[in-house]
Amino acid sequence: MAETIPAPAAEPARAGRRRSTSRAALERIALELFDRDGFEHTTVDDIAAAAGIGRRTFFRYYASKNDAVWGEFDLEALRARLESHGPQTPMMDAIRAAVLEFNRVEGEEALRHRRRMELILRVPALQAHSTLKYAEWRSVVEGFAARRTGEPAGSLLPRTIASAVLGACIAGYEQWLADEGADLQELLDRALRELAAGFGRLG
Repeated sequence: MAETIPAPAAEPARAGRRRSTSRAALERIALELFDRDGFEHTTVDDIAAAAGIGRRTFFRYYASKNDAVWGEFDLEALRARLESHGPQTPMMDAIRAAVLEFNRVEGEEALRHRRRMELILRVPALQAHSTLKYAEWRSVVEGFAARRTGEPAGSLLPRTIASAVLGACIAGYEQWLADEGADLQELLDRALRELAAGFGRLG
């Protein structure tokens, strides 16, 4: 879903275990353990042990097990996709295209992404952390909307647009989780097109 972040140097692997030293590998292992044992009953030590690394190495990749759920959450990639659209592209069309690309997952990654979003949207222990992540995501969209509308960053209109876009995306994800046969890209596209009908006159 985002560019790969270079892995830091890892400590020696524990005897008898195959070392895992990539963010993606740790994310996969964490999601498997969360699925098997439950998020609240899985510790950082459990994830590190399953990966064959030490606790300190885990924290070189993720600040907490909560962050492992979110995986590669590269907001600079979202910002770049938004800014790649010039003023000739209507604001809401640019937002829709950038958001769709940012949320594009295929193959086995789509299965992991579904599990990830089930955790993010349904596990109470993750809600506070998710609120912080949503705020970071919303800030990127808000900044783009502010530049396009000419309104100050942090003012009502850009903030409303960004919050509405986030709400549309969450609605699309909730529908995707409720219907295993649904296509995530189609749901997000439809939700954002419906939203654009209200904001289409701007930008």
